[in-house]
Amino acid sequence: MTKPKLWTKGFILISLNNFFTHIVFYILMVTIALYVTKEFHASHSMAGLSIGIFVLASLAARIFAGKYMDRIGRKRALIGALIVFTAAMFFHLQANNLALLMLIRLVHGASHGIITTIAGAIAADLIPQERRGEGIGYYTTSMNLAMAIGPFIGLYVSEHASFQIIFLIGTIVAIIDLIISLFLKVPKANAAIRNPKITKWNWKDFIEPKALPISNILLIMTLGYASLLSYLSLYAREIELVEVSSYFFIIYAAALLVSRPFTGKWFDKYGENKVTYPLIICLAFGFILLSQAQSELIFLLSGALIGIGYGTVLSNFQAIAIQQSPSDRKALATSTFFMFLDFANGIGPYIIGILIGFMSFQYLYLCVAIWMFICMGLYYFAHGKKASVKNSMEERMAEQNG
Repeated sequence: MTKPKLWTKGFILISLNNFFTHIVFYILMVTIALYVTKEFHASHSMAGLSIGIFVLASLAARIFAGKYMDRIGRKRALIGALIVFTAAMFFHLQANNLALLMLIRLVHGASHGIITTIAGAIAADLIPQERRGEGIGYYTTSMNLAMAIGPFIGLYVSEHASFQIIFLIGTIVAIIDLIISLFLKVPKANAAIRNPKITKWNWKDFIEPKALPISNILLIMTLGYASLLSYLSLYAREIELVEVSSYFFIIYAAALLVSRPFTGKWFDKYGENKVTYPLIICLAFGFILLSQAQSELIFLLSGALIGIGYGTVLSNFQAIAIQQSPSDRKALATSTFFMFLDFANGIGPYIIGILIGFMSFQYLYLCVAIWMFICMGLYYFAHGKKASVKNSMEERMAEQNG
């Protein structure tokens, strides 16, 4: 039996949209706090707020994007949000005081939340059901690649040029993102979604309940993972591996890219459990290696393991959230999933920052490894146990039919 085509023009374009949107996000993620402290002589708490206000605005926007984007029209909403996103990126160049910068960051974050919610829903519609795990895996890989390339560009440019060049690069990338999306052909939502019945306010209009169990596990896992993006550079300085620290996420992305063709197909063929449990173990061992890293080899090897582990688990969990939800609520499922991811990324660095005051980085990353093993147990109760029963029933039915 021939598999339905995955790499259609639409899927390629929406994956490129996801990639360039997150390039902009991560370029600023690793540089904006430094910019705020240097340019405006602000405190570290204000620098943290410049990151947090973006993430919280993105989170708030997702709540409404998941519900209303189909009423407006997905492509129209996507293009509109991209125009705002590009303009906000450009206006970073014009911010001459901290209050104005914070307002720009608020608008930029809200547009980012709308774009990524709509794009995720479009991708889910473009991926054939039979290749859901593989397709979501490749789609998420575009974000994972941006997670490596964006910080590398941001850190490299910040060391060799002005912050204005960083903002200019971000604006150019955003323009490319907008142009690509103009050529995207978006599947139409069904009439029930476009013209819903008017009802009283209900939290289920903004959150997809079926996506909550796996989204909660993602949140708990990402709270530990947040220690990486925010504090890896400080840890590298402490263990005298600053020179190779900028390559950590390049190795992270390379390992993920190499493993992606296999893990997505295994998800569809063998089921989520047989892929997810080994990946969480891989992630935990990556943090164990990181906690013990005294050489460049061990440091970069930990990046490879963490990349394969977290990067693939993230895409697997997104696929599960969509699979568990009704077909006409994919947008809300995607919105719910990323709301929890945003929330974890928003509060995670703050929580980790408090913990660092009580322990060394080595002990912190060892604790994160233990945390990942705990998450594996939580995954079993939230979804793994049910998935195991379902897969066993399907195998028995296949044997009987065979």
